[in-house]
Amino acid sequence: MVFSNAIFLIRFLPAVLLLYFAAPRILKNAILFVASLIFYAWGEPVYVVLMIFSTVVDYTHGMLVESSLKKGNRARAKYFVIESMVINLALLGFFKYADFLIGNVNALFGSEIPLLHLALPIGISFYTFQTMSYTVDVYRGQAKVQRNIISFGAYVALFPQLIAGPIVQYKTVAEELDSRKENCDLFASGVMKFMCGFGKKVLLANNIGMLWDTVSAMAPGETSVLAAWLGITAYCFQVYFDFSGYSDMAIGLGRMFGFHFLENFNYPFMSKSITEFWRRWHISLGSWFREYVYIPLGGNRVSLPKQVRNIAVVWLLTGFWHGANWNYVLWGVYFGVFLVIEKFFLAKYLKRLPKAVSHIYTLLIVWVSFVFFGLEDLSRAGAFIRSMFVPGAAGFVDTQALYLLRNYAVILVILAVGATDLPKRVADLLLGAAASVNRGARKERTVAGSIAAKEAEGQLTGNGAEVSIPLSRGRLVFATAARTAYLLLVFLVAMAYVVDATYNPFLYFRF
Repeated sequence: MVFSNAIFLIRFLPAVLLLYFAAPRILKNAILFVASLIFYAWGEPVYVVLMIFSTVVDYTHGMLVESSLKKGNRARAKYFVIESMVINLALLGFFKYADFLIGNVNALFGSEIPLLHLALPIGISFYTFQTMSYTVDVYRGQAKVQRNIISFGAYVALFPQLIAGPIVQYKTVAEELDSRKENCDLFASGVMKFMCGFGKKVLLANNIGMLWDTVSAMAPGETSVLAAWLGITAYCFQVYFDFSGYSDMAIGLGRMFGFHFLENFNYPFMSKSITEFWRRWHISLGSWFREYVYIPLGGNRVSLPKQVRNIAVVWLLTGFWHGANWNYVLWGVYFGVFLVIEKFFLAKYLKRLPKAVSHIYTLLIVWVSFVFFGLEDLSRAGAFIRSMFVPGAAGFVDTQALYLLRNYAVILVILAVGATDLPKRVADLLLGAAASVNRGARKERTVAGSIAAKEAEGQLTGNGAEVSIPLSRGRLVFATAARTAYLLLVFLVAMAYVVDATYNPFLYFRF
């Protein structure tokens, strides 16, 4: 089941919301846990057992870690942390990487070990990292042990972010698992966030994805330079709006149930360096690797060679995390190389360059990287990159490329603008959010905890930082009504697409 599915939107979600809000507080986590298992079992009933096993393993190890710490035995506590990580990584490795390993062994030694052909459990990369963060957080004293296995199961299986993130570290939601408070403002904010993500996914990602499908299916050497650039631009936008749209829907659903998930994207295509790009792209994954791999290895507090080693390890793992194929490993190494170059040499020069130049540099590096990400066959990826820079039989421009450009020009412009914060800034300006009220006028009190009101008032920026811009009551009402009407229109149009269309993939499901 996916969020952009009519069954989820019309049947599953309304039923779960009705049961959840009708139930007493003591049963809410149980409802979430059961609903999440049903959601997961809709596509893979067998692998629900795997998820329950992971839940029991990490719940038990969390208790063992706490018990050891209370007895003052940190060595034993560390042993249980390592044991839980080994079990989790063994499961992930078996289901995701077994055939990759067997295939490479066969290629190296000429053996004929049969492949297992195991179906990849959806979202295993995401929930494995979540469960591992729990025991580590308990060991570090950054979170209290969860004694209620149902509540812990709700955290592991929570359907809003179960199958494609964002990766929710236990310490960020530990308190809300037991004492979250739902309210109308938070629920309304969640609905609007969900509708925004739904529109990004269905109206933007799906439509531009068809351009990439067309170009990537062209025979190597017969793709013009213009067609190649149109195709990879389409793919970059498809991945961004697909994944950020899913993240927005997950964050919105979380708010409906009283959770505050952290933002996962912050306009990454506005970056002026690869370092900045990875601070803005898939933020939850970058944070996880920084906190649980990079810093434990020593981070920046070690010698220069070890810093390079640490970055290399993180980006090798980042690439491998995305998929069991050499193109993903190469993709991670590719970014790791540029991050090392920027860290120790290039960053100071990028700051001196005009912003437009550093921005073009960043997009060029990112666009080339997504060729490796989108084409698993490295020979095809190499041929595609050549077609981006070296004209082949089709030359710089051919009739097919011009046809595609005419057909997709409008949506490409919409995507290019939508990938920046320009729409938000223009909306703020039109709604008066950039104007402050007369200093002598009475300031309206912002409702405490109201994310919806803060967003309407322009108090939330793309990265969650608050900027106080007071609005009069009339402007606040108008801003909220206008935003709601716009998102409702987007949602209804997207629903029409969902009912009518057959092309509705989620790219990150396979990771």
